[in-house]
Amino acid sequence: MIRFVIIGITDNPQPWFPPEVLEVIKQGRIFSGGKRHHEIVASFLPSEAQWIDITVPLDAVFEEFNVKCLVFNVNSIIVFASGDPLFYGFANTVQRKLPEAKIIVYPSFNSLQLLAHRLVMPYHDMRIVSLTGRPWPEFDKALIERTDKIGVLTDREHTPVTIAKRMLDYGYTGYQMHVGEHLGNPLLTLEEASQRNFSMPNCLILSKENNSKEYRRSALPLGSSKNIGIPDADFALLDGREKMITKMPIRLLTLQALELPRHRVFWDIGFCTGSVSVEARLLFPHLQVCSFEVRPECEALIHENARRFGAPGIDVHIGDFLETDISGLPRPDAVFIGGHGGHLKEIMTKVLSVLAPDGVIVFNSVSSPVVAQIIDRPSSRQLWDEACFALGLKQTPPLKIQLNDYNPIEILKATQ
Repeated sequence: MIRFVIIGITDNPQPWFPPEVLEVIKQGRIFSGGKRHHEIVASFLPSEAQWIDITVPLDAVFEEFNVKCLVFNVNSIIVFASGDPLFYGFANTVQRKLPEAKIIVYPSFNSLQLLAHRLVMPYHDMRIVSLTGRPWPEFDKALIERTDKIGVLTDREHTPVTIAKRMLDYGYTGYQMHVGEHLGNPLLTLEEASQRNFSMPNCLILSKENNSKEYRRSALPLGSSKNIGIPDADFALLDGREKMITKMPIRLLTLQALELPRHRVFWDIGFCTGSVSVEARLLFPHLQVCSFEVRPECEALIHENARRFGAPGIDVHIGDFLETDISGLPRPDAVFIGGHGGHLKEIMTKVLSVLAPDGVIVFNSVSSPVVAQIIDRPSSRQLWDEACFALGLKQTPPLKIQLNDYNPIEILKATQ
């Protein structure tokens, strides 16, 4: 089994190592790290050193580790890594790929620590988000939860510019951005950061302004002593029609029926204005939200409402759900069917093909049985009952509610 000695370094072109580490380097034969690391430490390596660049794909790098160790009859590899190798670093990669490998770590300060030191900013309360080779969800979650101080690791796609633009786009304007560009420390407003070019590598710290005037009319986290829920009148509506939105009391009861705190992936089928998706995103920032709607005019509507209330990260799909390719989407464990177009059973059948074993399906029956009898068509409740029976689903007792002069609504829930 290969032993890995992982040495953390900074970008200083003239690094300093304690005697213990210098002795480790002196006794080494096989070394590895990025090309930038090689340039920094080249003068410290023994003359017979063998260097392996760490590049993707990593499987090829680990295979080269094995080959070099066999060729030179050694069982130890010295790896140079940026900062703290256990902070989103190479030590984590080794643990994941070779769980039984022996690892010795000589850490340095990571980039966010160094930036905080330059700023003389206490960082014990800083929330760390890595966007290095990772998508937006964790960053979005930190914003939605109104985190006071966020340390962000960037890459060439998630740059200070794209981060600032995303925050401005969704209305998170009450932050200042401190950018560590080769560990310099400019303090910028989000507007300034969105218009600058930054060299790599860089990292940044977002801190809330003390006198921020940011005001967001949005849902509050569960457990808040204040009221939750977005007033219906605050949403942008489809053609201005108030009836084309799931009313706030119904919306909140529907989210409760979906048991979202214990679920990870929520599908909203027939989102219309996007009110259910937006409310779910704000109340439960850990959720992955996928929203489906057949009407193309609703795409701009959900994006407008998501920006209006600061709900980034909703994955929107426009088109007939029954014809939508769902093979590459995250498997849902909570599904709300807000519209069915007379194809409720077919939609539920497709949902069941991917629904997690402990998943739930919720549907709000709003059609009046009396009206259904007059027009000689089954009510939505009948369609639901027939579909559940045919698909072998277990129903929980329905919750019936009536708002003002609207028809009674039944919140229906089924599990496998």
